Amino acid sequence: MGQSSSISSHSPGSSQRFTGPAYKTEISPYNPSFGNIDYISEIPDECLAIIFQFLSSRDRNQCSLVSRRWLLVEGQSRHRLSLSAQSELLSNIPSLFSRFDSVTKLVLRCERRSVSINDDALLLISLRCPNLIRLKLRGCRELTDVGMTAFAKNCKGLKKLSCGSCMFGVKGMNGVLGHCSSLEELSVKRLRGSNDGGAAGELINPGAAASSLKTICLKELYNGQCFQPLITGCNNLKTLKLLRCLGDWDRVLEVIGNRKNCLVEVHLERLQVSDAGLIAISNFLDLEILHIVKTPECTDAGVVAVAERCKLLRKLHIDGWRTNRIGNEGLLSIARHSTNLQELVLIGVNPTSISLGAIASNCVKLERLALCGSETVADEEISCIALKCVALKKLCIKGCPVSDQGIEAFAWGCPNLVKIKVKKCRGVTVEVADWLRARKGSLVVNLDVCEVEAEALDASASDSGAQDDAGEVPPALSRVTVAAAAAAAAPLSSIGRDARQNHNLLLREVGCFLVLEILYVGGYGDLKRLENMRIP
Repeated sequence: MGQSSSISSHSPGSSQRFTGPAYKTEISPYNPSFGNIDYISEIPDECLAIIFQFLSSRDRNQCSLVSRRWLLVEGQSRHRLSLSAQSELLSNIPSLFSRFDSVTKLVLRCERRSVSINDDALLLISLRCPNLIRLKLRGCRELTDVGMTAFAKNCKGLKKLSCGSCMFGVKGMNGVLGHCSSLEELSVKRLRGSNDGGAAGELINPGAAASSLKTICLKELYNGQCFQPLITGCNNLKTLKLLRCLGDWDRVLEVIGNRKNCLVEVHLERLQVSDAGLIAISNFLDLEILHIVKTPECTDAGVVAVAERCKLLRKLHIDGWRTNRIGNEGLLSIARHSTNLQELVLIGVNPTSISLGAIASNCVKLERLALCGSETVADEEISCIALKCVALKKLCIKGCPVSDQGIEAFAWGCPNLVKIKVKKCRGVTVEVADWLRARKGSLVVNLDVCEVEAEALDASASDSGAQDDAGEVPPALSRVTVAAAAAAAAPLSSIGRDARQNHNLLLREVGCFLVLEILYVGGYGDLKRLENMRIP
């Protein structure tokens, strides 16, 4: 307090811009440095709501303590809400959703050892949130078929449902599909109640969602076969993910393949699926993305069938699980027919320089390549990739017998390469990594040769995961967040009247800091513009 502010005074007609706050300065809306104008109060509610969208949930909570107006605007502008779905939540639902009355995306998560919300709580939520479009349920074991059906009747605009470790069954799922005609994405994991439903011969049908459903993801289901009518009955299904589900899935894939379909993406992981299933997938003529992960009954014959007919294939992931049933024959067919391939991940597969050379030469659009856990990928194969893969941008090599000699080839090859990752290749040294960085200054080289802990061989060079250039929070915002957390941590009951006043003042100033920082980062440095700022 009392120190000079880093925010210069602003007079009408001045072109001076806001250059950022000084964090040890008293920032009050009536600070003389602002020319005795309360710019914070002049911000319209619409603009304040947009500013709040740039803040994390924790920072929004701090801003809501600044004033009653900010509390109201923050609550009305919050569309995402994540709650601990314990049974005690029931009594708080009316007041909670009176404040957050615009929620469209809701997460209800209950810990394993706690008692979750029941049907009454879910029904009350559906009445308070009739515009809900996304719902995620985790560990809500007290929900039954009756509660899910009642919820679906009140939230017919639901577009995405994700449920895991819940106890409702086939009737509850049919209730959702029968009433939510706009449902586009369905993700189900460990649905306990479906086990009993399947034993009684009950099946899950597409219902009103037959035309709208575009994505189905089933994980770790004991009786996933009860979803067969749903999968085969969705006319516009584009993405199908079957992960670690028991039962024979060849028949399901054959039914889909024998009719007109528009499937673009298929994931098969740890399933009982054979070449018959892959041959059925070869009838998915619009297929662009295929993952075949740890399916030991799949061989080169199935891969050849897919490569010959699925001409639009862009991304292919194969985890052979070291069974050696998918090898050169399948990869050579990919090289001949999959000319649009952009991403290839081979795990536990043993290609040779012949198949890799053919892929590098014919797949001229290949930009991302990962080779993991292969006993045959050595310096010769890596040199072949460096010589022929002209379009390659990202390369991952893991657990392969590669040495410095193979890595050195990238100093002259792969002109478009921007990132190379080498992991668990004991023949590669730190020196060659430093040498490669010096030779190609723009190339990012990640080398990990010291890692010895056991872990599953898995890799993906895809851009769909965490981005390398993800946006960072400005340092100034980080410091404000720390200040806000410190302010909120002190219990008001344990401090005196003067201290409480200082505590409230700090919370208000922290909220002002956050708003000013967002305005500055977003290009609203000229404080004069705040007076006339409106939503277009």
